[in-house]
Amino acid sequence: MKTFHCDKCAQQVFFENTVCCNCNSTLGYQPQKRAVSSFERRADGNWCSLDPTDAGRLYKQCGNYVNQQVCNWMLDANDVNELCASCQLTVVIPALSNEGNHVLWHRMESAKRRLLYSLWSLRLRPVPKQEDAISGLAFQFLEDGNNDEKVMTGHDNGLITLNLAEADPSKREHVREQMGERYRTLLGHFRHESGHYYFDRLITDPELLGKYRELFGDESQDYAERLKLYYEKGAIADWEKSFISCYASSHPSEDWAETWAHYLHMIDTLETAHACGLSLKPLKEKEPKMTLSTTLLADNSFEQIITHWFALTYVLNSLNRSVGMPDAYPFKLSTPVQEKLRFVHDVVLAHVNDEVSVPKK
Repeated sequence: MKTFHCDKCAQQVFFENTVCCNCNSTLGYQPQKRAVSSFERRADGNWCSLDPTDAGRLYKQCGNYVNQQVCNWMLDANDVNELCASCQLTVVIPALSNEGNHVLWHRMESAKRRLLYSLWSLRLRPVPKQEDAISGLAFQFLEDGNNDEKVMTGHDNGLITLNLAEADPSKREHVREQMGERYRTLLGHFRHESGHYYFDRLITDPELLGKYRELFGDESQDYAERLKLYYEKGAIADWEKSFISCYASSHPSEDWAETWAHYLHMIDTLETAHACGLSLKPLKEKEPKMTLSTTLLADNSFEQIITHWFALTYVLNSLNRSVGMPDAYPFKLSTPVQEKLRFVHDVVLAHVNDEVSVPKK
């Protein structure tokens, strides 16, 4: 992710901020510009951006910014929609009669906006399901019911369901321990489920599907049976040789989704490191080096990505161990896993190149 600064006082601000802590300016995210800007309210209720490149243009806050304080995105003042491009994708929210649900909903929306930031950066902006029932995307955030009625997080033809309990760190950590997982985050869930959605939209060419099956396996295998077997017997003993996570070994579709999520994890983290000016210049010649550029999505750039990623995660884990914390990056990238990540990269890059080559109306 990029770094952001207040247009009024130049104080560094963050993607989720609504107010500059230095000058108290109101902040809002403009998705088309990929920028957090500062705003002043006019007498007519509209908001004027303080960004010099945006002089004279008026905006309004997302309805969930004004009424629920769970969003910080802005819309053009003349936009017919009340909700921003992110909040339009949420079709079911948790019952707000339970006060605690408001906090959990806020966390859900924050993680979703992080996902959307990455998708828009990769020219993968989804269409709301209300506009395109067949190819559109929608989210619903549900909570477990009475009588042991459990909400299953998952994807079904463009509708992503997330269990509200995943926004509760203590419950999520409990599940992570139960499942024997090394890593479980709310953002990770969003990235994973988006992988299922984009598989249906990006792996459409027969030749591409053939390459996918060579790496991941046949996705037409009985999904329910494979998942049942996985939960009964667990992952194969040597899963790390071929899979990014134990869950990825359950079915080729889950392998794709886990790999897709990991690719987004890598790209966003490397972009953040670059935006912060991070580089690695070790004292000893043979230790990992890193000098990042902005060409993560260029031809033949995967080798650069993976080289920088190994260097960055080596340092992240070393720093965590120095302060007595678990590894920030508890993964091993075997050669087969790297080839799967390369395939995801190539699929995304092909899409980006197609988008760039098609003139916009």
